Amino acid sequence: MLDRNTAAPSPSIETDQIVSIAKALAHPARIRIITFLLSKPGCIGGEIVDQVGLAQSTVSEHLRILKEAGLVTGTIDYPRICYSLDPSALAPIRDLIEAIAARPPEGEAPCCFTPEGCVPREPTR
Repeated sequence: MLDRNTAAPSPSIETDQIVSIAKALAHPARIRIITFLLSKPGCIGGEIVDQVGLAQSTVSEHLRILKEAGLVTGTIDYPRICYSLDPSALAPIRDLIEAIAARPPEGEAPCCFTPEGCVPREPTR
């Protein structure tokens, strides 16, 4: 959450996690993988390669990045790996977006942040 009395995010916003999630979502192939996983109930194995239209090694690299960000989990169901989405991984970025959406519009903010701190705004007429 953002503290309206300071210019910095509160410690509850995990900057590193948000950066990792944002980077993971910043590639069209990874969005296609996520969209495909969303379209199927349960977990998905080898058909990801066919659906995304990329080489197995490329899909594996994209899945690795999505797993590192926590967005996708992979469990071994020999002889294949079964992939599924973990919606709880989005909590840090969801919290940031909700904090941004909750801020008052620029003209309604109670103060203007400067290096010296919060300077009260003059009422607009």
